[in-house]
Amino acid sequence: MEISIVIPLFNESESLDELHEWILSSMSDFSENFEIILIDDGSTDDSWKKIKNIAKKNKDTHGILFPKNFGKSQALNAGFKLAKGDYVITMDADLQDSPDEIVNMIKTLKEKRLDIISGWKKKRYDSFFLKNLPSKLFNWAARRVSGVYLHDFNCGIKAYRKDVIKTINVYGEMHRYIPVIASNMGFNKIEEQIVKHQPRKYGKTKFGSSRFINGFLDLITLWFLNKFGKRPMHFFGFWGTLMLIVSFMFILYIGLDKLYFTKSAKLIAQRTEFFIALTTMVIGVQFFIAGFLGEIFLKSKKEVKRYIITEKTN
Repeated sequence: MEISIVIPLFNESESLDELHEWILSSMSDFSENFEIILIDDGSTDDSWKKIKNIAKKNKDTHGILFPKNFGKSQALNAGFKLAKGDYVITMDADLQDSPDEIVNMIKTLKEKRLDIISGWKKKRYDSFFLKNLPSKLFNWAARRVSGVYLHDFNCGIKAYRKDVIKTINVYGEMHRYIPVIASNMGFNKIEEQIVKHQPRKYGKTKFGSSRFINGFLDLITLWFLNKFGKRPMHFFGFWGTLMLIVSFMFILYIGLDKLYFTKSAKLIAQRTEFFIALTTMVIGVQFFIAGFLGEIFLKSKKEVKRYIITEKTN
């Protein structure tokens, strides 16, 4: 199989037939060796019925049904596991991603030997204040924190080499950060391609403004796990040491002050500095305990592959 087209969806029954025909038309002159994987993420409309009808008519179209809405990341993960193609395309089912972009993305991926091509919807048909402006701010923050310089992390249409999607693990709501996750795993050949953004034809968007807040929190989580995930004591130990140093400095100050300078002052236990020293000491110890627990958890958890071997000698 040369190409797998993975499409997660939720309540998109109105667009499925049109989308499927559009994909077949776009791919007809490029390749016949491709498959379409439709993942129904717990839809409450007739999406699954439509998927079953489409799959009956086309042997290379496959469907996956979730019993409830688990989220886009989990849907993509299921599609990635099923995908057999050497190149994998992801796109949304709402007809806002154009299947006409697939051919150019695959050609560029092959010619430049890239790992990932991410779509960039430079011209959007969305509200400027409700979606465009928050999206620009979010993407700016994502570039600064992740070090992956893309203009549109949220764009649904992307192209991957097979070994990328078979290596990474997409969980939570990390689907928008697949290029960042892949980059952290060593797949650094990432480019973007300007794609058309189609106006929504059916239904309404499934994502609210909260996705930008959640997305930023996910970005911080991803940064933390990449930087300190293997050695949590490096993070917690640093802050614990800092707190203990502050505590020691206050203890030294109030001790020397009581012994040599203001002997007639009130008791040490009644001074504000004493409580600051005590508080920072407790916080420092708690940081160290958190670090130790993190290390114990890493040692006891089920071992997972954390590296890639690209070549071996005899």
